[in-house]
Amino acid sequence: MTLAYAAGGFRETVDKLVELEAAGLDAVGVAELYSFDAVSQLGYIAAKTSRLSIESGIVQIYTRTPALTAMTAAGLDYVSDGRFVLGIGASGPQVIEGFHGLKYDAPVGRTREIVEICRQVWRREKLEYAGKHYTVPLPADQGTGLGKPLKLINHPVRDRIPVMLAALGPKNVELAAELAEVWEPIWFHPGKAQEVWGESLAAGKAKRDPALGELEVAVGVPFAVGPGAGKLREHVRPQLALYVGGMGSKDQNFYAKLAARYGFADEASEIQDLYLSGRKEEAAEKVPEELVHAVSLIGSEDEVAEQVRELAAAGVTQLNIQPLDPDHESVTSSLETLKSLL
Repeated sequence: MTLAYAAGGFRETVDKLVELEAAGLDAVGVAELYSFDAVSQLGYIAAKTSRLSIESGIVQIYTRTPALTAMTAAGLDYVSDGRFVLGIGASGPQVIEGFHGLKYDAPVGRTREIVEICRQVWRREKLEYAGKHYTVPLPADQGTGLGKPLKLINHPVRDRIPVMLAALGPKNVELAAELAEVWEPIWFHPGKAQEVWGESLAAGKAKRDPALGELEVAVGVPFAVGPGAGKLREHVRPQLALYVGGMGSKDQNFYAKLAARYGFADEASEIQDLYLSGRKEEAAEKVPEELVHAVSLIGSEDEVAEQVRELAAAGVTQLNIQPLDPDHESVTSSLETLKSLL
């Protein structure tokens, strides 16, 4: 389950998280976006839980140096006794340039180099790296000339912390299949996944180091199960409208492009036009029912069981639930039901 980045009452939420851990929750992710940082919250969660895998879901690659990313991951793995998963992603130009004031460039190349540097740090090798985007130590002609190769002082709990890449575009997905332990797509359509991503996944897996094991696939799903749960699908429409319509410009929106690749190009264009003109409710009404149903896990026990089978058949190994019913008892009950269906 991913904790909502805009929710209040963090301590109370974590107290409830401890109860969900006892009820069978396996992992918790903390988003970052341009909200509070994820790292401080993950450290708090690590202290309050004992079994949950804790995941950064996601931290973006531009604002932390590769070595700091490695240090942060090793630190969170240390305080959680080896329960951390490093979820990273490129985010988008709106956040990177608009909020952080950094140039959004070479997301695939930077991601590769960051992962390679992280693994070098975790192995406690003296850090020497000469890449297209990162060179460590800094060459003498670019600084004081006093930099020298260093290795991490502490011994990490694990010399290979699992890396989860959030990826949508063909090249980024190929990279995830080659380099990461876990691939995290957003708005995953099980019936279209092979058509949209199959070629990229196959290309990446062909270059994959067998030591990484099989690629895991972690998919976020708006979630509600039980009698009358179907009506909660209406809560998914505004989320999809926000991503397809508002997460980027008319010409540069990764999620609108994904909807088009799913076969909803006309609908995506209309949603964008409405959303960008401020007509958000109308944009949400235009989100196709087929898309809402495909990317969520909502319905009766029988309906959800069938959707789970479809997701598993499409290669999904982890469900990241986003409960739509805010009542804690309902979330706990729904989680227990889902575990029984799995």
